Amino acid sequence: MSILMVVDDHERTRALLRTLLANEGHTVLLAEDGDEALQQLREQEVDLVLLDVVMPKSNGLMVLSVLRKNGFTTPVVVVSGVDDVSLRVQALDLGAVDFIVKPFHNAELVARVRRHLVDQPHERDNQRFLEVGGLRLDMDRRLARMRGKDVYLSEREFGLLAHLARRHGDVCTRSELLHDVWGFDFDPGSNLVEVCMRRIRKKVPDVPVETIRSVGYCFTDG
Repeated sequence: MSILMVVDDHERTRALLRTLLANEGHTVLLAEDGDEALQQLREQEVDLVLLDVVMPKSNGLMVLSVLRKNGFTTPVVVVSGVDDVSLRVQALDLGAVDFIVKPFHNAELVARVRRHLVDQPHERDNQRFLEVGGLRLDMDRRLARMRGKDVYLSEREFGLLAHLARRHGDVCTRSELLHDVWGFDFDPGSNLVEVCMRRIRKKVPDVPVETIRSVGYCFTDG
């Protein structure tokens, strides 16, 4: 199950998307304008955002620009009633992973959302549970528990922690993590790994991950 956000100023559209996505087993957060979306996203990590363009206050392109400038890497799918090539190009240049025009076919939208969630790189394992250093990961349900306490992690945070846990005792370099967790064959020149690790440590202060200066991280036995 993933946590998704729908940002649209039309109540009927928000209700429709919430129903479609909830029926797929997702938790759906709603925002009726860009300002509300940005406020919620400062407080709650999500796995994918469906974003309208023409809205009161902050429009969708402005929201997308702010998110990317602040290092927000979660996939954003633009859902717009404006079918314009230049708008599509603007949205994609700002980092949107898809552009869906209203009115849309329900099944197609759900399929595209499903694809973008699957396309997020993460480690896979045949074993359902991974336990090390007081940490227990449910690989099927993407749930984490540290010393008996449930912890919510985003899909990317879960993927990073799972990778480090599987390699516990080994030093995982930054380039290795960018390749295996983010799917990059190059260094994008940002601090994606460090930011993600800071978020994990904020949520799980006693996670036994050691920083190896200028190299990467190592999951110890705690």
